[in-house]
Amino acid sequence: MDYFLCVLGMVMIIEGVPYFAAPDRMKSWMAMIMEMTPGTLRRFGLVMMVVGLALVYLGRR
Repeated sequence: MDYFLCVLGMVMIIEGVPYFAAPDRMKSWMAMIMEMTPGTLRRFGLVMMVVGLALVYLGRR
């Protein structure tokens, strides 16, 4: 459980950096995301999950 909390904390730090460093740019990116079709967002989410799984696999290997 400690490892999970550490990983969750690191994800939150990495996710928060763009909002802290460039809030105006993040707003424009969010506007572009809102215009994407649900299918495009699903494909993007799937790609991100596969990449994340591959990174976890490589990191644990």
